[in-house]
Amino acid sequence: MSRATIQAYYDAFNRGDIDGMIATLHDDFAHHVNEGATRLGKVAFAEFCKHMSETYKELLTDMVVFANEDGTRGAAEFTVNGTYLKTDPGLPEARGQTYVLPAGGFFTLKDGKITRVTTYYNLQDWIRQVSQ
Repeated sequence: MSRATIQAYYDAFNRGDIDGMIATLHDDFAHHVNEGATRLGKVAFAEFCKHMSETYKELLTDMVVFANEDGTRGAAEFTVNGTYLKTDPGLPEARGQTYVLPAGGFFTLKDGKITRVTTYYNLQDWIRQVSQ
């Protein structure tokens, strides 16, 4: 079940369906982002997703989802195919640059819902790609 929940989370991401992503989350949820502060709760996550969808257009491909036997932990590895739409404060200026990054996510689950997502990618590689 945890693999299906994680896959549903990323399927919703690829559709741009923030509500679909939130539907996979537990009420006790924490979002640990690469190079950023932890966001607690679904409301903070929804605000983050709204900002991201205005700033970046991304499609995740080459997805492989892993899960432990008891369904409490999982991971996914994928490729981020993106376009930088709007300048994110503190980052290079957006000019519609495209980028391709390997990335991964790590999950904790409870009662079939996601309680934690931790996302990793190489920020310096992303900066190099959008700065060209």
